[in-house]
Amino acid sequence: MKDIDEIRNRLKNKNKKNSNKSYSIKNLKSSKFLKPFLYKFLITLVLVLAVLVVTKTNDKYKAIIKQNVYDKNFSFATINNLYTKYLGSVLPFKDLKLFKDETQTTFDEKLKYSEANKYLDGVKLTVEKNYLVPIQESGMVVFQGEKEGYGNIVIIQQINGVDLWYGNLQNINVELYDYVEKGKLLGEAKGTNLYLVYQKDGEYVDYKEYIKEN
Repeated sequence: MKDIDEIRNRLKNKNKKNSNKSYSIKNLKSSKFLKPFLYKFLITLVLVLAVLVVTKTNDKYKAIIKQNVYDKNFSFATINNLYTKYLGSVLPFKDLKLFKDETQTTFDEKLKYSEANKYLDGVKLTVEKNYLVPIQESGMVVFQGEKEGYGNIVIIQQINGVDLWYGNLQNINVELYDYVEKGKLLGEAKGTNLYLVYQKDGEYVDYKEYIKEN
């Protein structure tokens, strides 16, 4: 219980501070990060140019890319996961752990609730007051803001192809386009209610099969 209280205090303190932290240039040794960063940048640039050339010169491939990227629910989380696996973090300094978050190091939890009831397009979970919300599945944060009926929400595009909305949050511990890991701290539920909505291929899906494992 003491550990949870400590994590909650860290989370609140983190959200009180301005997010634009400064890091000493002394901690950045160019020989350690510049070459890997340029290497990743060149690979990404080559891939982007290759896609642009193909779509410009070949209508068949252009139609395929349009169908899979624009017409379907494109999985940015899966692409990011593959990129990170083989090339490391998209951020050049993240691999050097300059952005290490202490709240992530000791928090590794599963979803806990006392009651689950249908709510709008998803489910309303009854949780402890100011419950620390764990991330159910790894993925990428694709939305953060207000939605009617759900309050302050975070949407994570999970690597399993499901978009999960977390609603009624405060003291959020992630930022837009972060790649987040399963079990880590998302934020704090406001009061005793946590809203979850599961969406796959643009359709809302039954929440029961996703929360029963927890």
